[in-house]
Amino acid sequence: MRVKQVILLRKDLNMRRGKEIAQGSHASMDFLIEPLRQLLAQGKATQLEFTEVETHWIVHGMAKVCLRVNSEEELMAHHETALAAGLKSHIIQDSGRTEFHGQPTLTACAIGPDLVERVDEITGDLTLY
Repeated sequence: MRVKQVILLRKDLNMRRGKEIAQGSHASMDFLIEPLRQLLAQGKATQLEFTEVETHWIVHGMAKVCLRVNSEEELMAHHETALAAGLKSHIIQDSGRTEFHGQPTLTACAIGPDLVERVDEITGDLTLY
């Protein structure tokens, strides 16, 4: 079984390298953090359940690939296409406190983890970051 997560970063924003890394990390971690956040907000136990594919990814190395998009529209199009295909997809909106002149800005997206073939159907047209 081949499983990966793809992280999309907006190249058009010309973020500092550290900001790019932070935004990509937020996107990748949201796969775990968002379900935990919801459970904690509801006062529930924080036990997560994973699909067989997600479990395989966690146990066997968590492969990630960073790809570039060139606009907010392109970022959102890939996010929406992934969701429509039944994949998990997480968009990151930066608060704008350190960059973007105080303007909240969509910066990154993580698609998956899922089977390589399913993820590639959505992101196979993109280039490496």
